Amino acid sequence: MNYLTVENIAKSYGELTLFEGLSFSVHKDQKIAFVAKNGTGKTSILKMLAGLDTPDTGNIVYRKDIKVAFLPQEPILDPELTIEETIFNADNPVLDIIKNYEKALQNPEDEEVYQKAFEQMDRHNAWDFETQYKQILFRLKLDNLDQKVNTLSGGQKKRLSLANALINKPDLLILDEPTNHLDLEMIEWLEAFFAKENITLFMVTHDRFFLERVCNEIIELDHGELYSYKGNYSYYLEKKEERIAREQIETGKAKQLFKKELVWMRRQPKARTTKSKSRIDDFTEIKHKASQRRKDHVVELELNMERLGSKIVELVKLSKSFKDKVILDKFDYNFQRGERVGIIGKNGTGKSTFLNMLTQTTQPDSGKILIGETVKFGYYTQAGITPKPDQKVIDVVRDFGDYIPLKKGRQISAQQLLERFLFDRKKQYDFVEKLSGGERKRLYLCTVLIQNPNFLILDEPTNDLDIVTLNVLEDFLLDFPGCLIVVSHDRYFMDKIVDHLLVFKGEGVVENFPGNYTDYRTYEDSKAPESEDDAADKKEKKNWKKDNNKTALSYNEQKEYKNLESKIKSLEFDKKEIEQKFLNPDLTQDQITELSAKIQKIIDAIEEKEMRWLELSEKMEE
Repeated sequence: MNYLTVENIAKSYGELTLFEGLSFSVHKDQKIAFVAKNGTGKTSILKMLAGLDTPDTGNIVYRKDIKVAFLPQEPILDPELTIEETIFNADNPVLDIIKNYEKALQNPEDEEVYQKAFEQMDRHNAWDFETQYKQILFRLKLDNLDQKVNTLSGGQKKRLSLANALINKPDLLILDEPTNHLDLEMIEWLEAFFAKENITLFMVTHDRFFLERVCNEIIELDHGELYSYKGNYSYYLEKKEERIAREQIETGKAKQLFKKELVWMRRQPKARTTKSKSRIDDFTEIKHKASQRRKDHVVELELNMERLGSKIVELVKLSKSFKDKVILDKFDYNFQRGERVGIIGKNGTGKSTFLNMLTQTTQPDSGKILIGETVKFGYYTQAGITPKPDQKVIDVVRDFGDYIPLKKGRQISAQQLLERFLFDRKKQYDFVEKLSGGERKRLYLCTVLIQNPNFLILDEPTNDLDIVTLNVLEDFLLDFPGCLIVVSHDRYFMDKIVDHLLVFKGEGVVENFPGNYTDYRTYEDSKAPESEDDAADKKEKKNWKKDNNKTALSYNEQKEYKNLESKIKSLEFDKKEIEQKFLNPDLTQDQITELSAKIQKIIDAIEEKEMRWLELSEKMEE
């Protein structure tokens, strides 16, 4: 079922053309991610789909009577309403029924009005609605329903706007960076929510784990052309690489043909035949193809960094509280050369406060921070860049000098450096205030890195950065030889960059975990609390073992153990076969759904058999 069709839309601001001639459609049950570089009009397209903006040319056609909700990056909420009033202020018929029922409760004398309101509640299954919306608010840490919107932080407002959208269960939900301002627990809950609810999604997000687990199609805008990939993020990466390789081969062939045609053109007399004219027209097209270049710049930083000494940063019995809220309680840690530390934890557990103490912009209540003489911090904060009035991009970098020193005595100009950070010469002379949010973050990141820090601290560096820039940043950080601390909710980014984690649990508890985010989640899941039934069953088995010294496998168990190994291998083979089928670009949505169901059954069967195999393995070892 088609929900909306976008036909040849275009948008310009003065001389700047964001995009033109774009066409695509959104169908029921699709979960689409829209991928493009910062500054190419992603947010403008979302606003058009939500009816908050119009294209210069082209049309956006909606199916009649579908319900659409939009989550913008900057929510527009009535500041005088409370959280609960904001929820009930939505255009939702069930909410009106609940309001009428609550009104009827206040006038119990009017039995006819009360009876009618009661019947409406029954008819529309409105009884559970209050429970449902309070559960969503609880998951998004919006517990104080009487708190006014004007007292909420920016992150709380974003989460309230998200809650509003989820509660009203639209047919089509349009999301602009939905995981910004959510902690990891909230993001994982949201992934599960979208997996369970039949909501059609069209979103812009930089969160590649979220893309991987939620989306079943990716539409990419690349150099003015739209490309559709019917699969998740991994599938998109694979197919995009294949597409770029094909384009490079075609461009190479066109260049060879262009050289031959150029020789022919130079030999031509002034008077040309009709046949020659046709060949000249062909030559013009070949020349265009041959001159096409992919404008993907790769940041290659070889900045001259001062070597770290033996003493880096040591934290000694560090404590910090805000009134009754404990952030750190006698925390000890000694950073070693080349450490790559990720910091995770729920919102409000003190991650940013910890970074501010490290860089001495916030003082601890007690304890010491001992910093080595050779340490030079580079601190990328969530606040971002604060441009001067009428300041241009190039001027921001030139504040640090016209030339930046590189290794081996080389240097790079401010203009060349900006080009490496994906700002072309024309963009360098734009006013900073005209840049998109992601472009500002990229410029700010550039100003932090060009100061040659040897201890780099990044507080939510992935917010608002497009996937292209994220890959560039990851490549740089993998080669960065100094110490690194990253606070991020981007699990994909954390998995790729960090070696171990500091997990802020709240109430001053900080756990030091050796591994990346996926390692930590696996560890946490393995020690999840057992149910009472599981515990009782385990206790019974333990007591049985005490009474029976026989711990070896029985004959039937030995047969089962061997059979399990072969069955698991067979299932793994079936799983790979289905994964290969996903690579077919001609799959329909129904075929994708069918294959997804099959692969999930196989995964469940593998997990079940692996659990039994582990159980028998443990029994053999006892």
